[in-house]
Amino acid sequence: MASFNRVILLGNVTRDPELRYISSGTAVTDIGLAVNDRRKNASGEWVEETTFVDVTLWGRTAEIAGEYVTKGSPLMIEGRLKLDTWEKDGKKNSKLRVVGERMQLLGSRSGSGGDGPRGKARPAARAGGPPTDDFTPDDYDPPRSGSEASAPMGSEDDIPF
Repeated sequence: MASFNRVILLGNVTRDPELRYISSGTAVTDIGLAVNDRRKNASGEWVEETTFVDVTLWGRTAEIAGEYVTKGSPLMIEGRLKLDTWEKDGKKNSKLRVVGERMQLLGSRSGSGGDGPRGKARPAARAGGPPTDDFTPDDYDPPRSGSEASAPMGSEDDIPF
């Protein structure tokens, strides 16, 4: 059976990232993302619902987040879902999180709107680290290399319409 695990989120960062490095020297940071949804309920009234999502970023992506992302920054994350399970005090726990593989900082170039301290536009960043300190090769999805990782969009001549 085929499967597909891809998540794209657009929201605001709920706390300043805390960059750290694991024993192998790989950068990692965890951020919270608030994603808002607005819909009509059964009585026709607009209801606003916020979903809070934990996101883990690795490698250079984590370093960029640590440098430019602050609480309130608008952010787009592309990644995959990962279920963490653990046992504490005899009770089994689990938590679904997103492993961010690509991050796009959003907002205006003037520095207002959560762009970071320098107000510069930044390119998308791609993660490249293992998902946990005690990872297995099955957990690790290395970054794509070559033209697949950083190929810019084609020129206007390549547009099919």
